[in-house]
Amino acid sequence: MLKNTQYLDKLRKSGLRPTKQRLKICEVLFNKSKTFHFTIKNLVEKIEKETETKISLATVYNTVHAFKNKGYLIEIPINSDQSYFDTNTSHHHHFYNENQKQLIDIDNADIGPIKVKKTIPGKKIKSIEVLVKIEDEKI
Repeated sequence: MLKNTQYLDKLRKSGLRPTKQRLKICEVLFNKSKTFHFTIKNLVEKIEKETETKISLATVYNTVHAFKNKGYLIEIPINSDQSYFDTNTSHHHHFYNENQKQLIDIDNADIGPIKVKKTIPGKKIKSIEVLVKIEDEKI
């Protein structure tokens, strides 16, 4: 019951009513020993498979974005019309495999120091996250 209470708190703190569908979304997103990456469409499929529950794309979309806005998920934009979400909310880097459409974590130790020489008056750098796009080698 503890996990259910945590899910209720996450939903309420995100400004969402804790419906059965949203609790199922939480179960799939936050009941994992490992973090994972997903698109909204991937998440809908994962929810249906793991919970045998049909949830509308709009409900999943709105819930994911509410969680992102609250800091429970991060969004990684791949291009102008494709974003992935990550349940690992720490600052870290990614490979994006363009052939397999897969996002892979890069350990911070595998990226050297990044120096940003330009600053914007009145702004400070919040984080620096590297996205390295990769593809299969042509043989």
